[in-house]
Amino acid sequence: MKDEQTIIAASKNQHKIQEMEKIMGAMGLHVISRADAGIPDEFDVVEDGETFEANSFKKAESIMKYSGKIAVADDSGLMVDALDGAPGVYSARFAGEPTDDEKNNDKLLTLLKDVPDERRTAKFVSVITLVYPDGEVLTARGECPGRILHERHGSNGFGYDPLFLPDGYEETFAELGAEVKNRISHRAHALQNLERLLKEKDS
Repeated sequence: MKDEQTIIAASKNQHKIQEMEKIMGAMGLHVISRADAGIPDEFDVVEDGETFEANSFKKAESIMKYSGKIAVADDSGLMVDALDGAPGVYSARFAGEPTDDEKNNDKLLTLLKDVPDERRTAKFVSVITLVYPDGEVLTARGECPGRILHERHGSNGFGYDPLFLPDGYEETFAELGAEVKNRISHRAHALQNLERLLKEKDS
């Protein structure tokens, strides 16, 4: 496969890479991990952007400049309306460093302790950015609306999944099977939008 058809994923998350490979593979694009591309593990990108778009672009651009090849990055998180969009870009480190899902969930529940059901609306957001060596950039955003429950439900998934009830469903992200979650999630929607952009690019 030609180098220009190979895309390096900025993420170290194998699950994210597999999701991207499934969509992009249908477009004749081959997604490989940072490690497979020979990028050292210590090469890191500081995610100091104020938006998902900014962080996603920064990660993809950094990998592209390091490797000279097309790079793709995802930045995602939870936005809670009653918290003015927090934790947002700080979702992974909401309760501080090192990142800890349980502590993040505990902090979220504490902050929403007195917030009634009708005001516990939230959404998961994912922004996926593709950066080409020639400077071209494709950016796709996906969202999944829902609300935050008062206690955890389910043991699957990760992050805030046990607290997030997607609209139209009676089970949290941590209770829904992977097949359903991967169809309705924020990342699934972002990948669908990216697929549309890639088709438009090739048409």
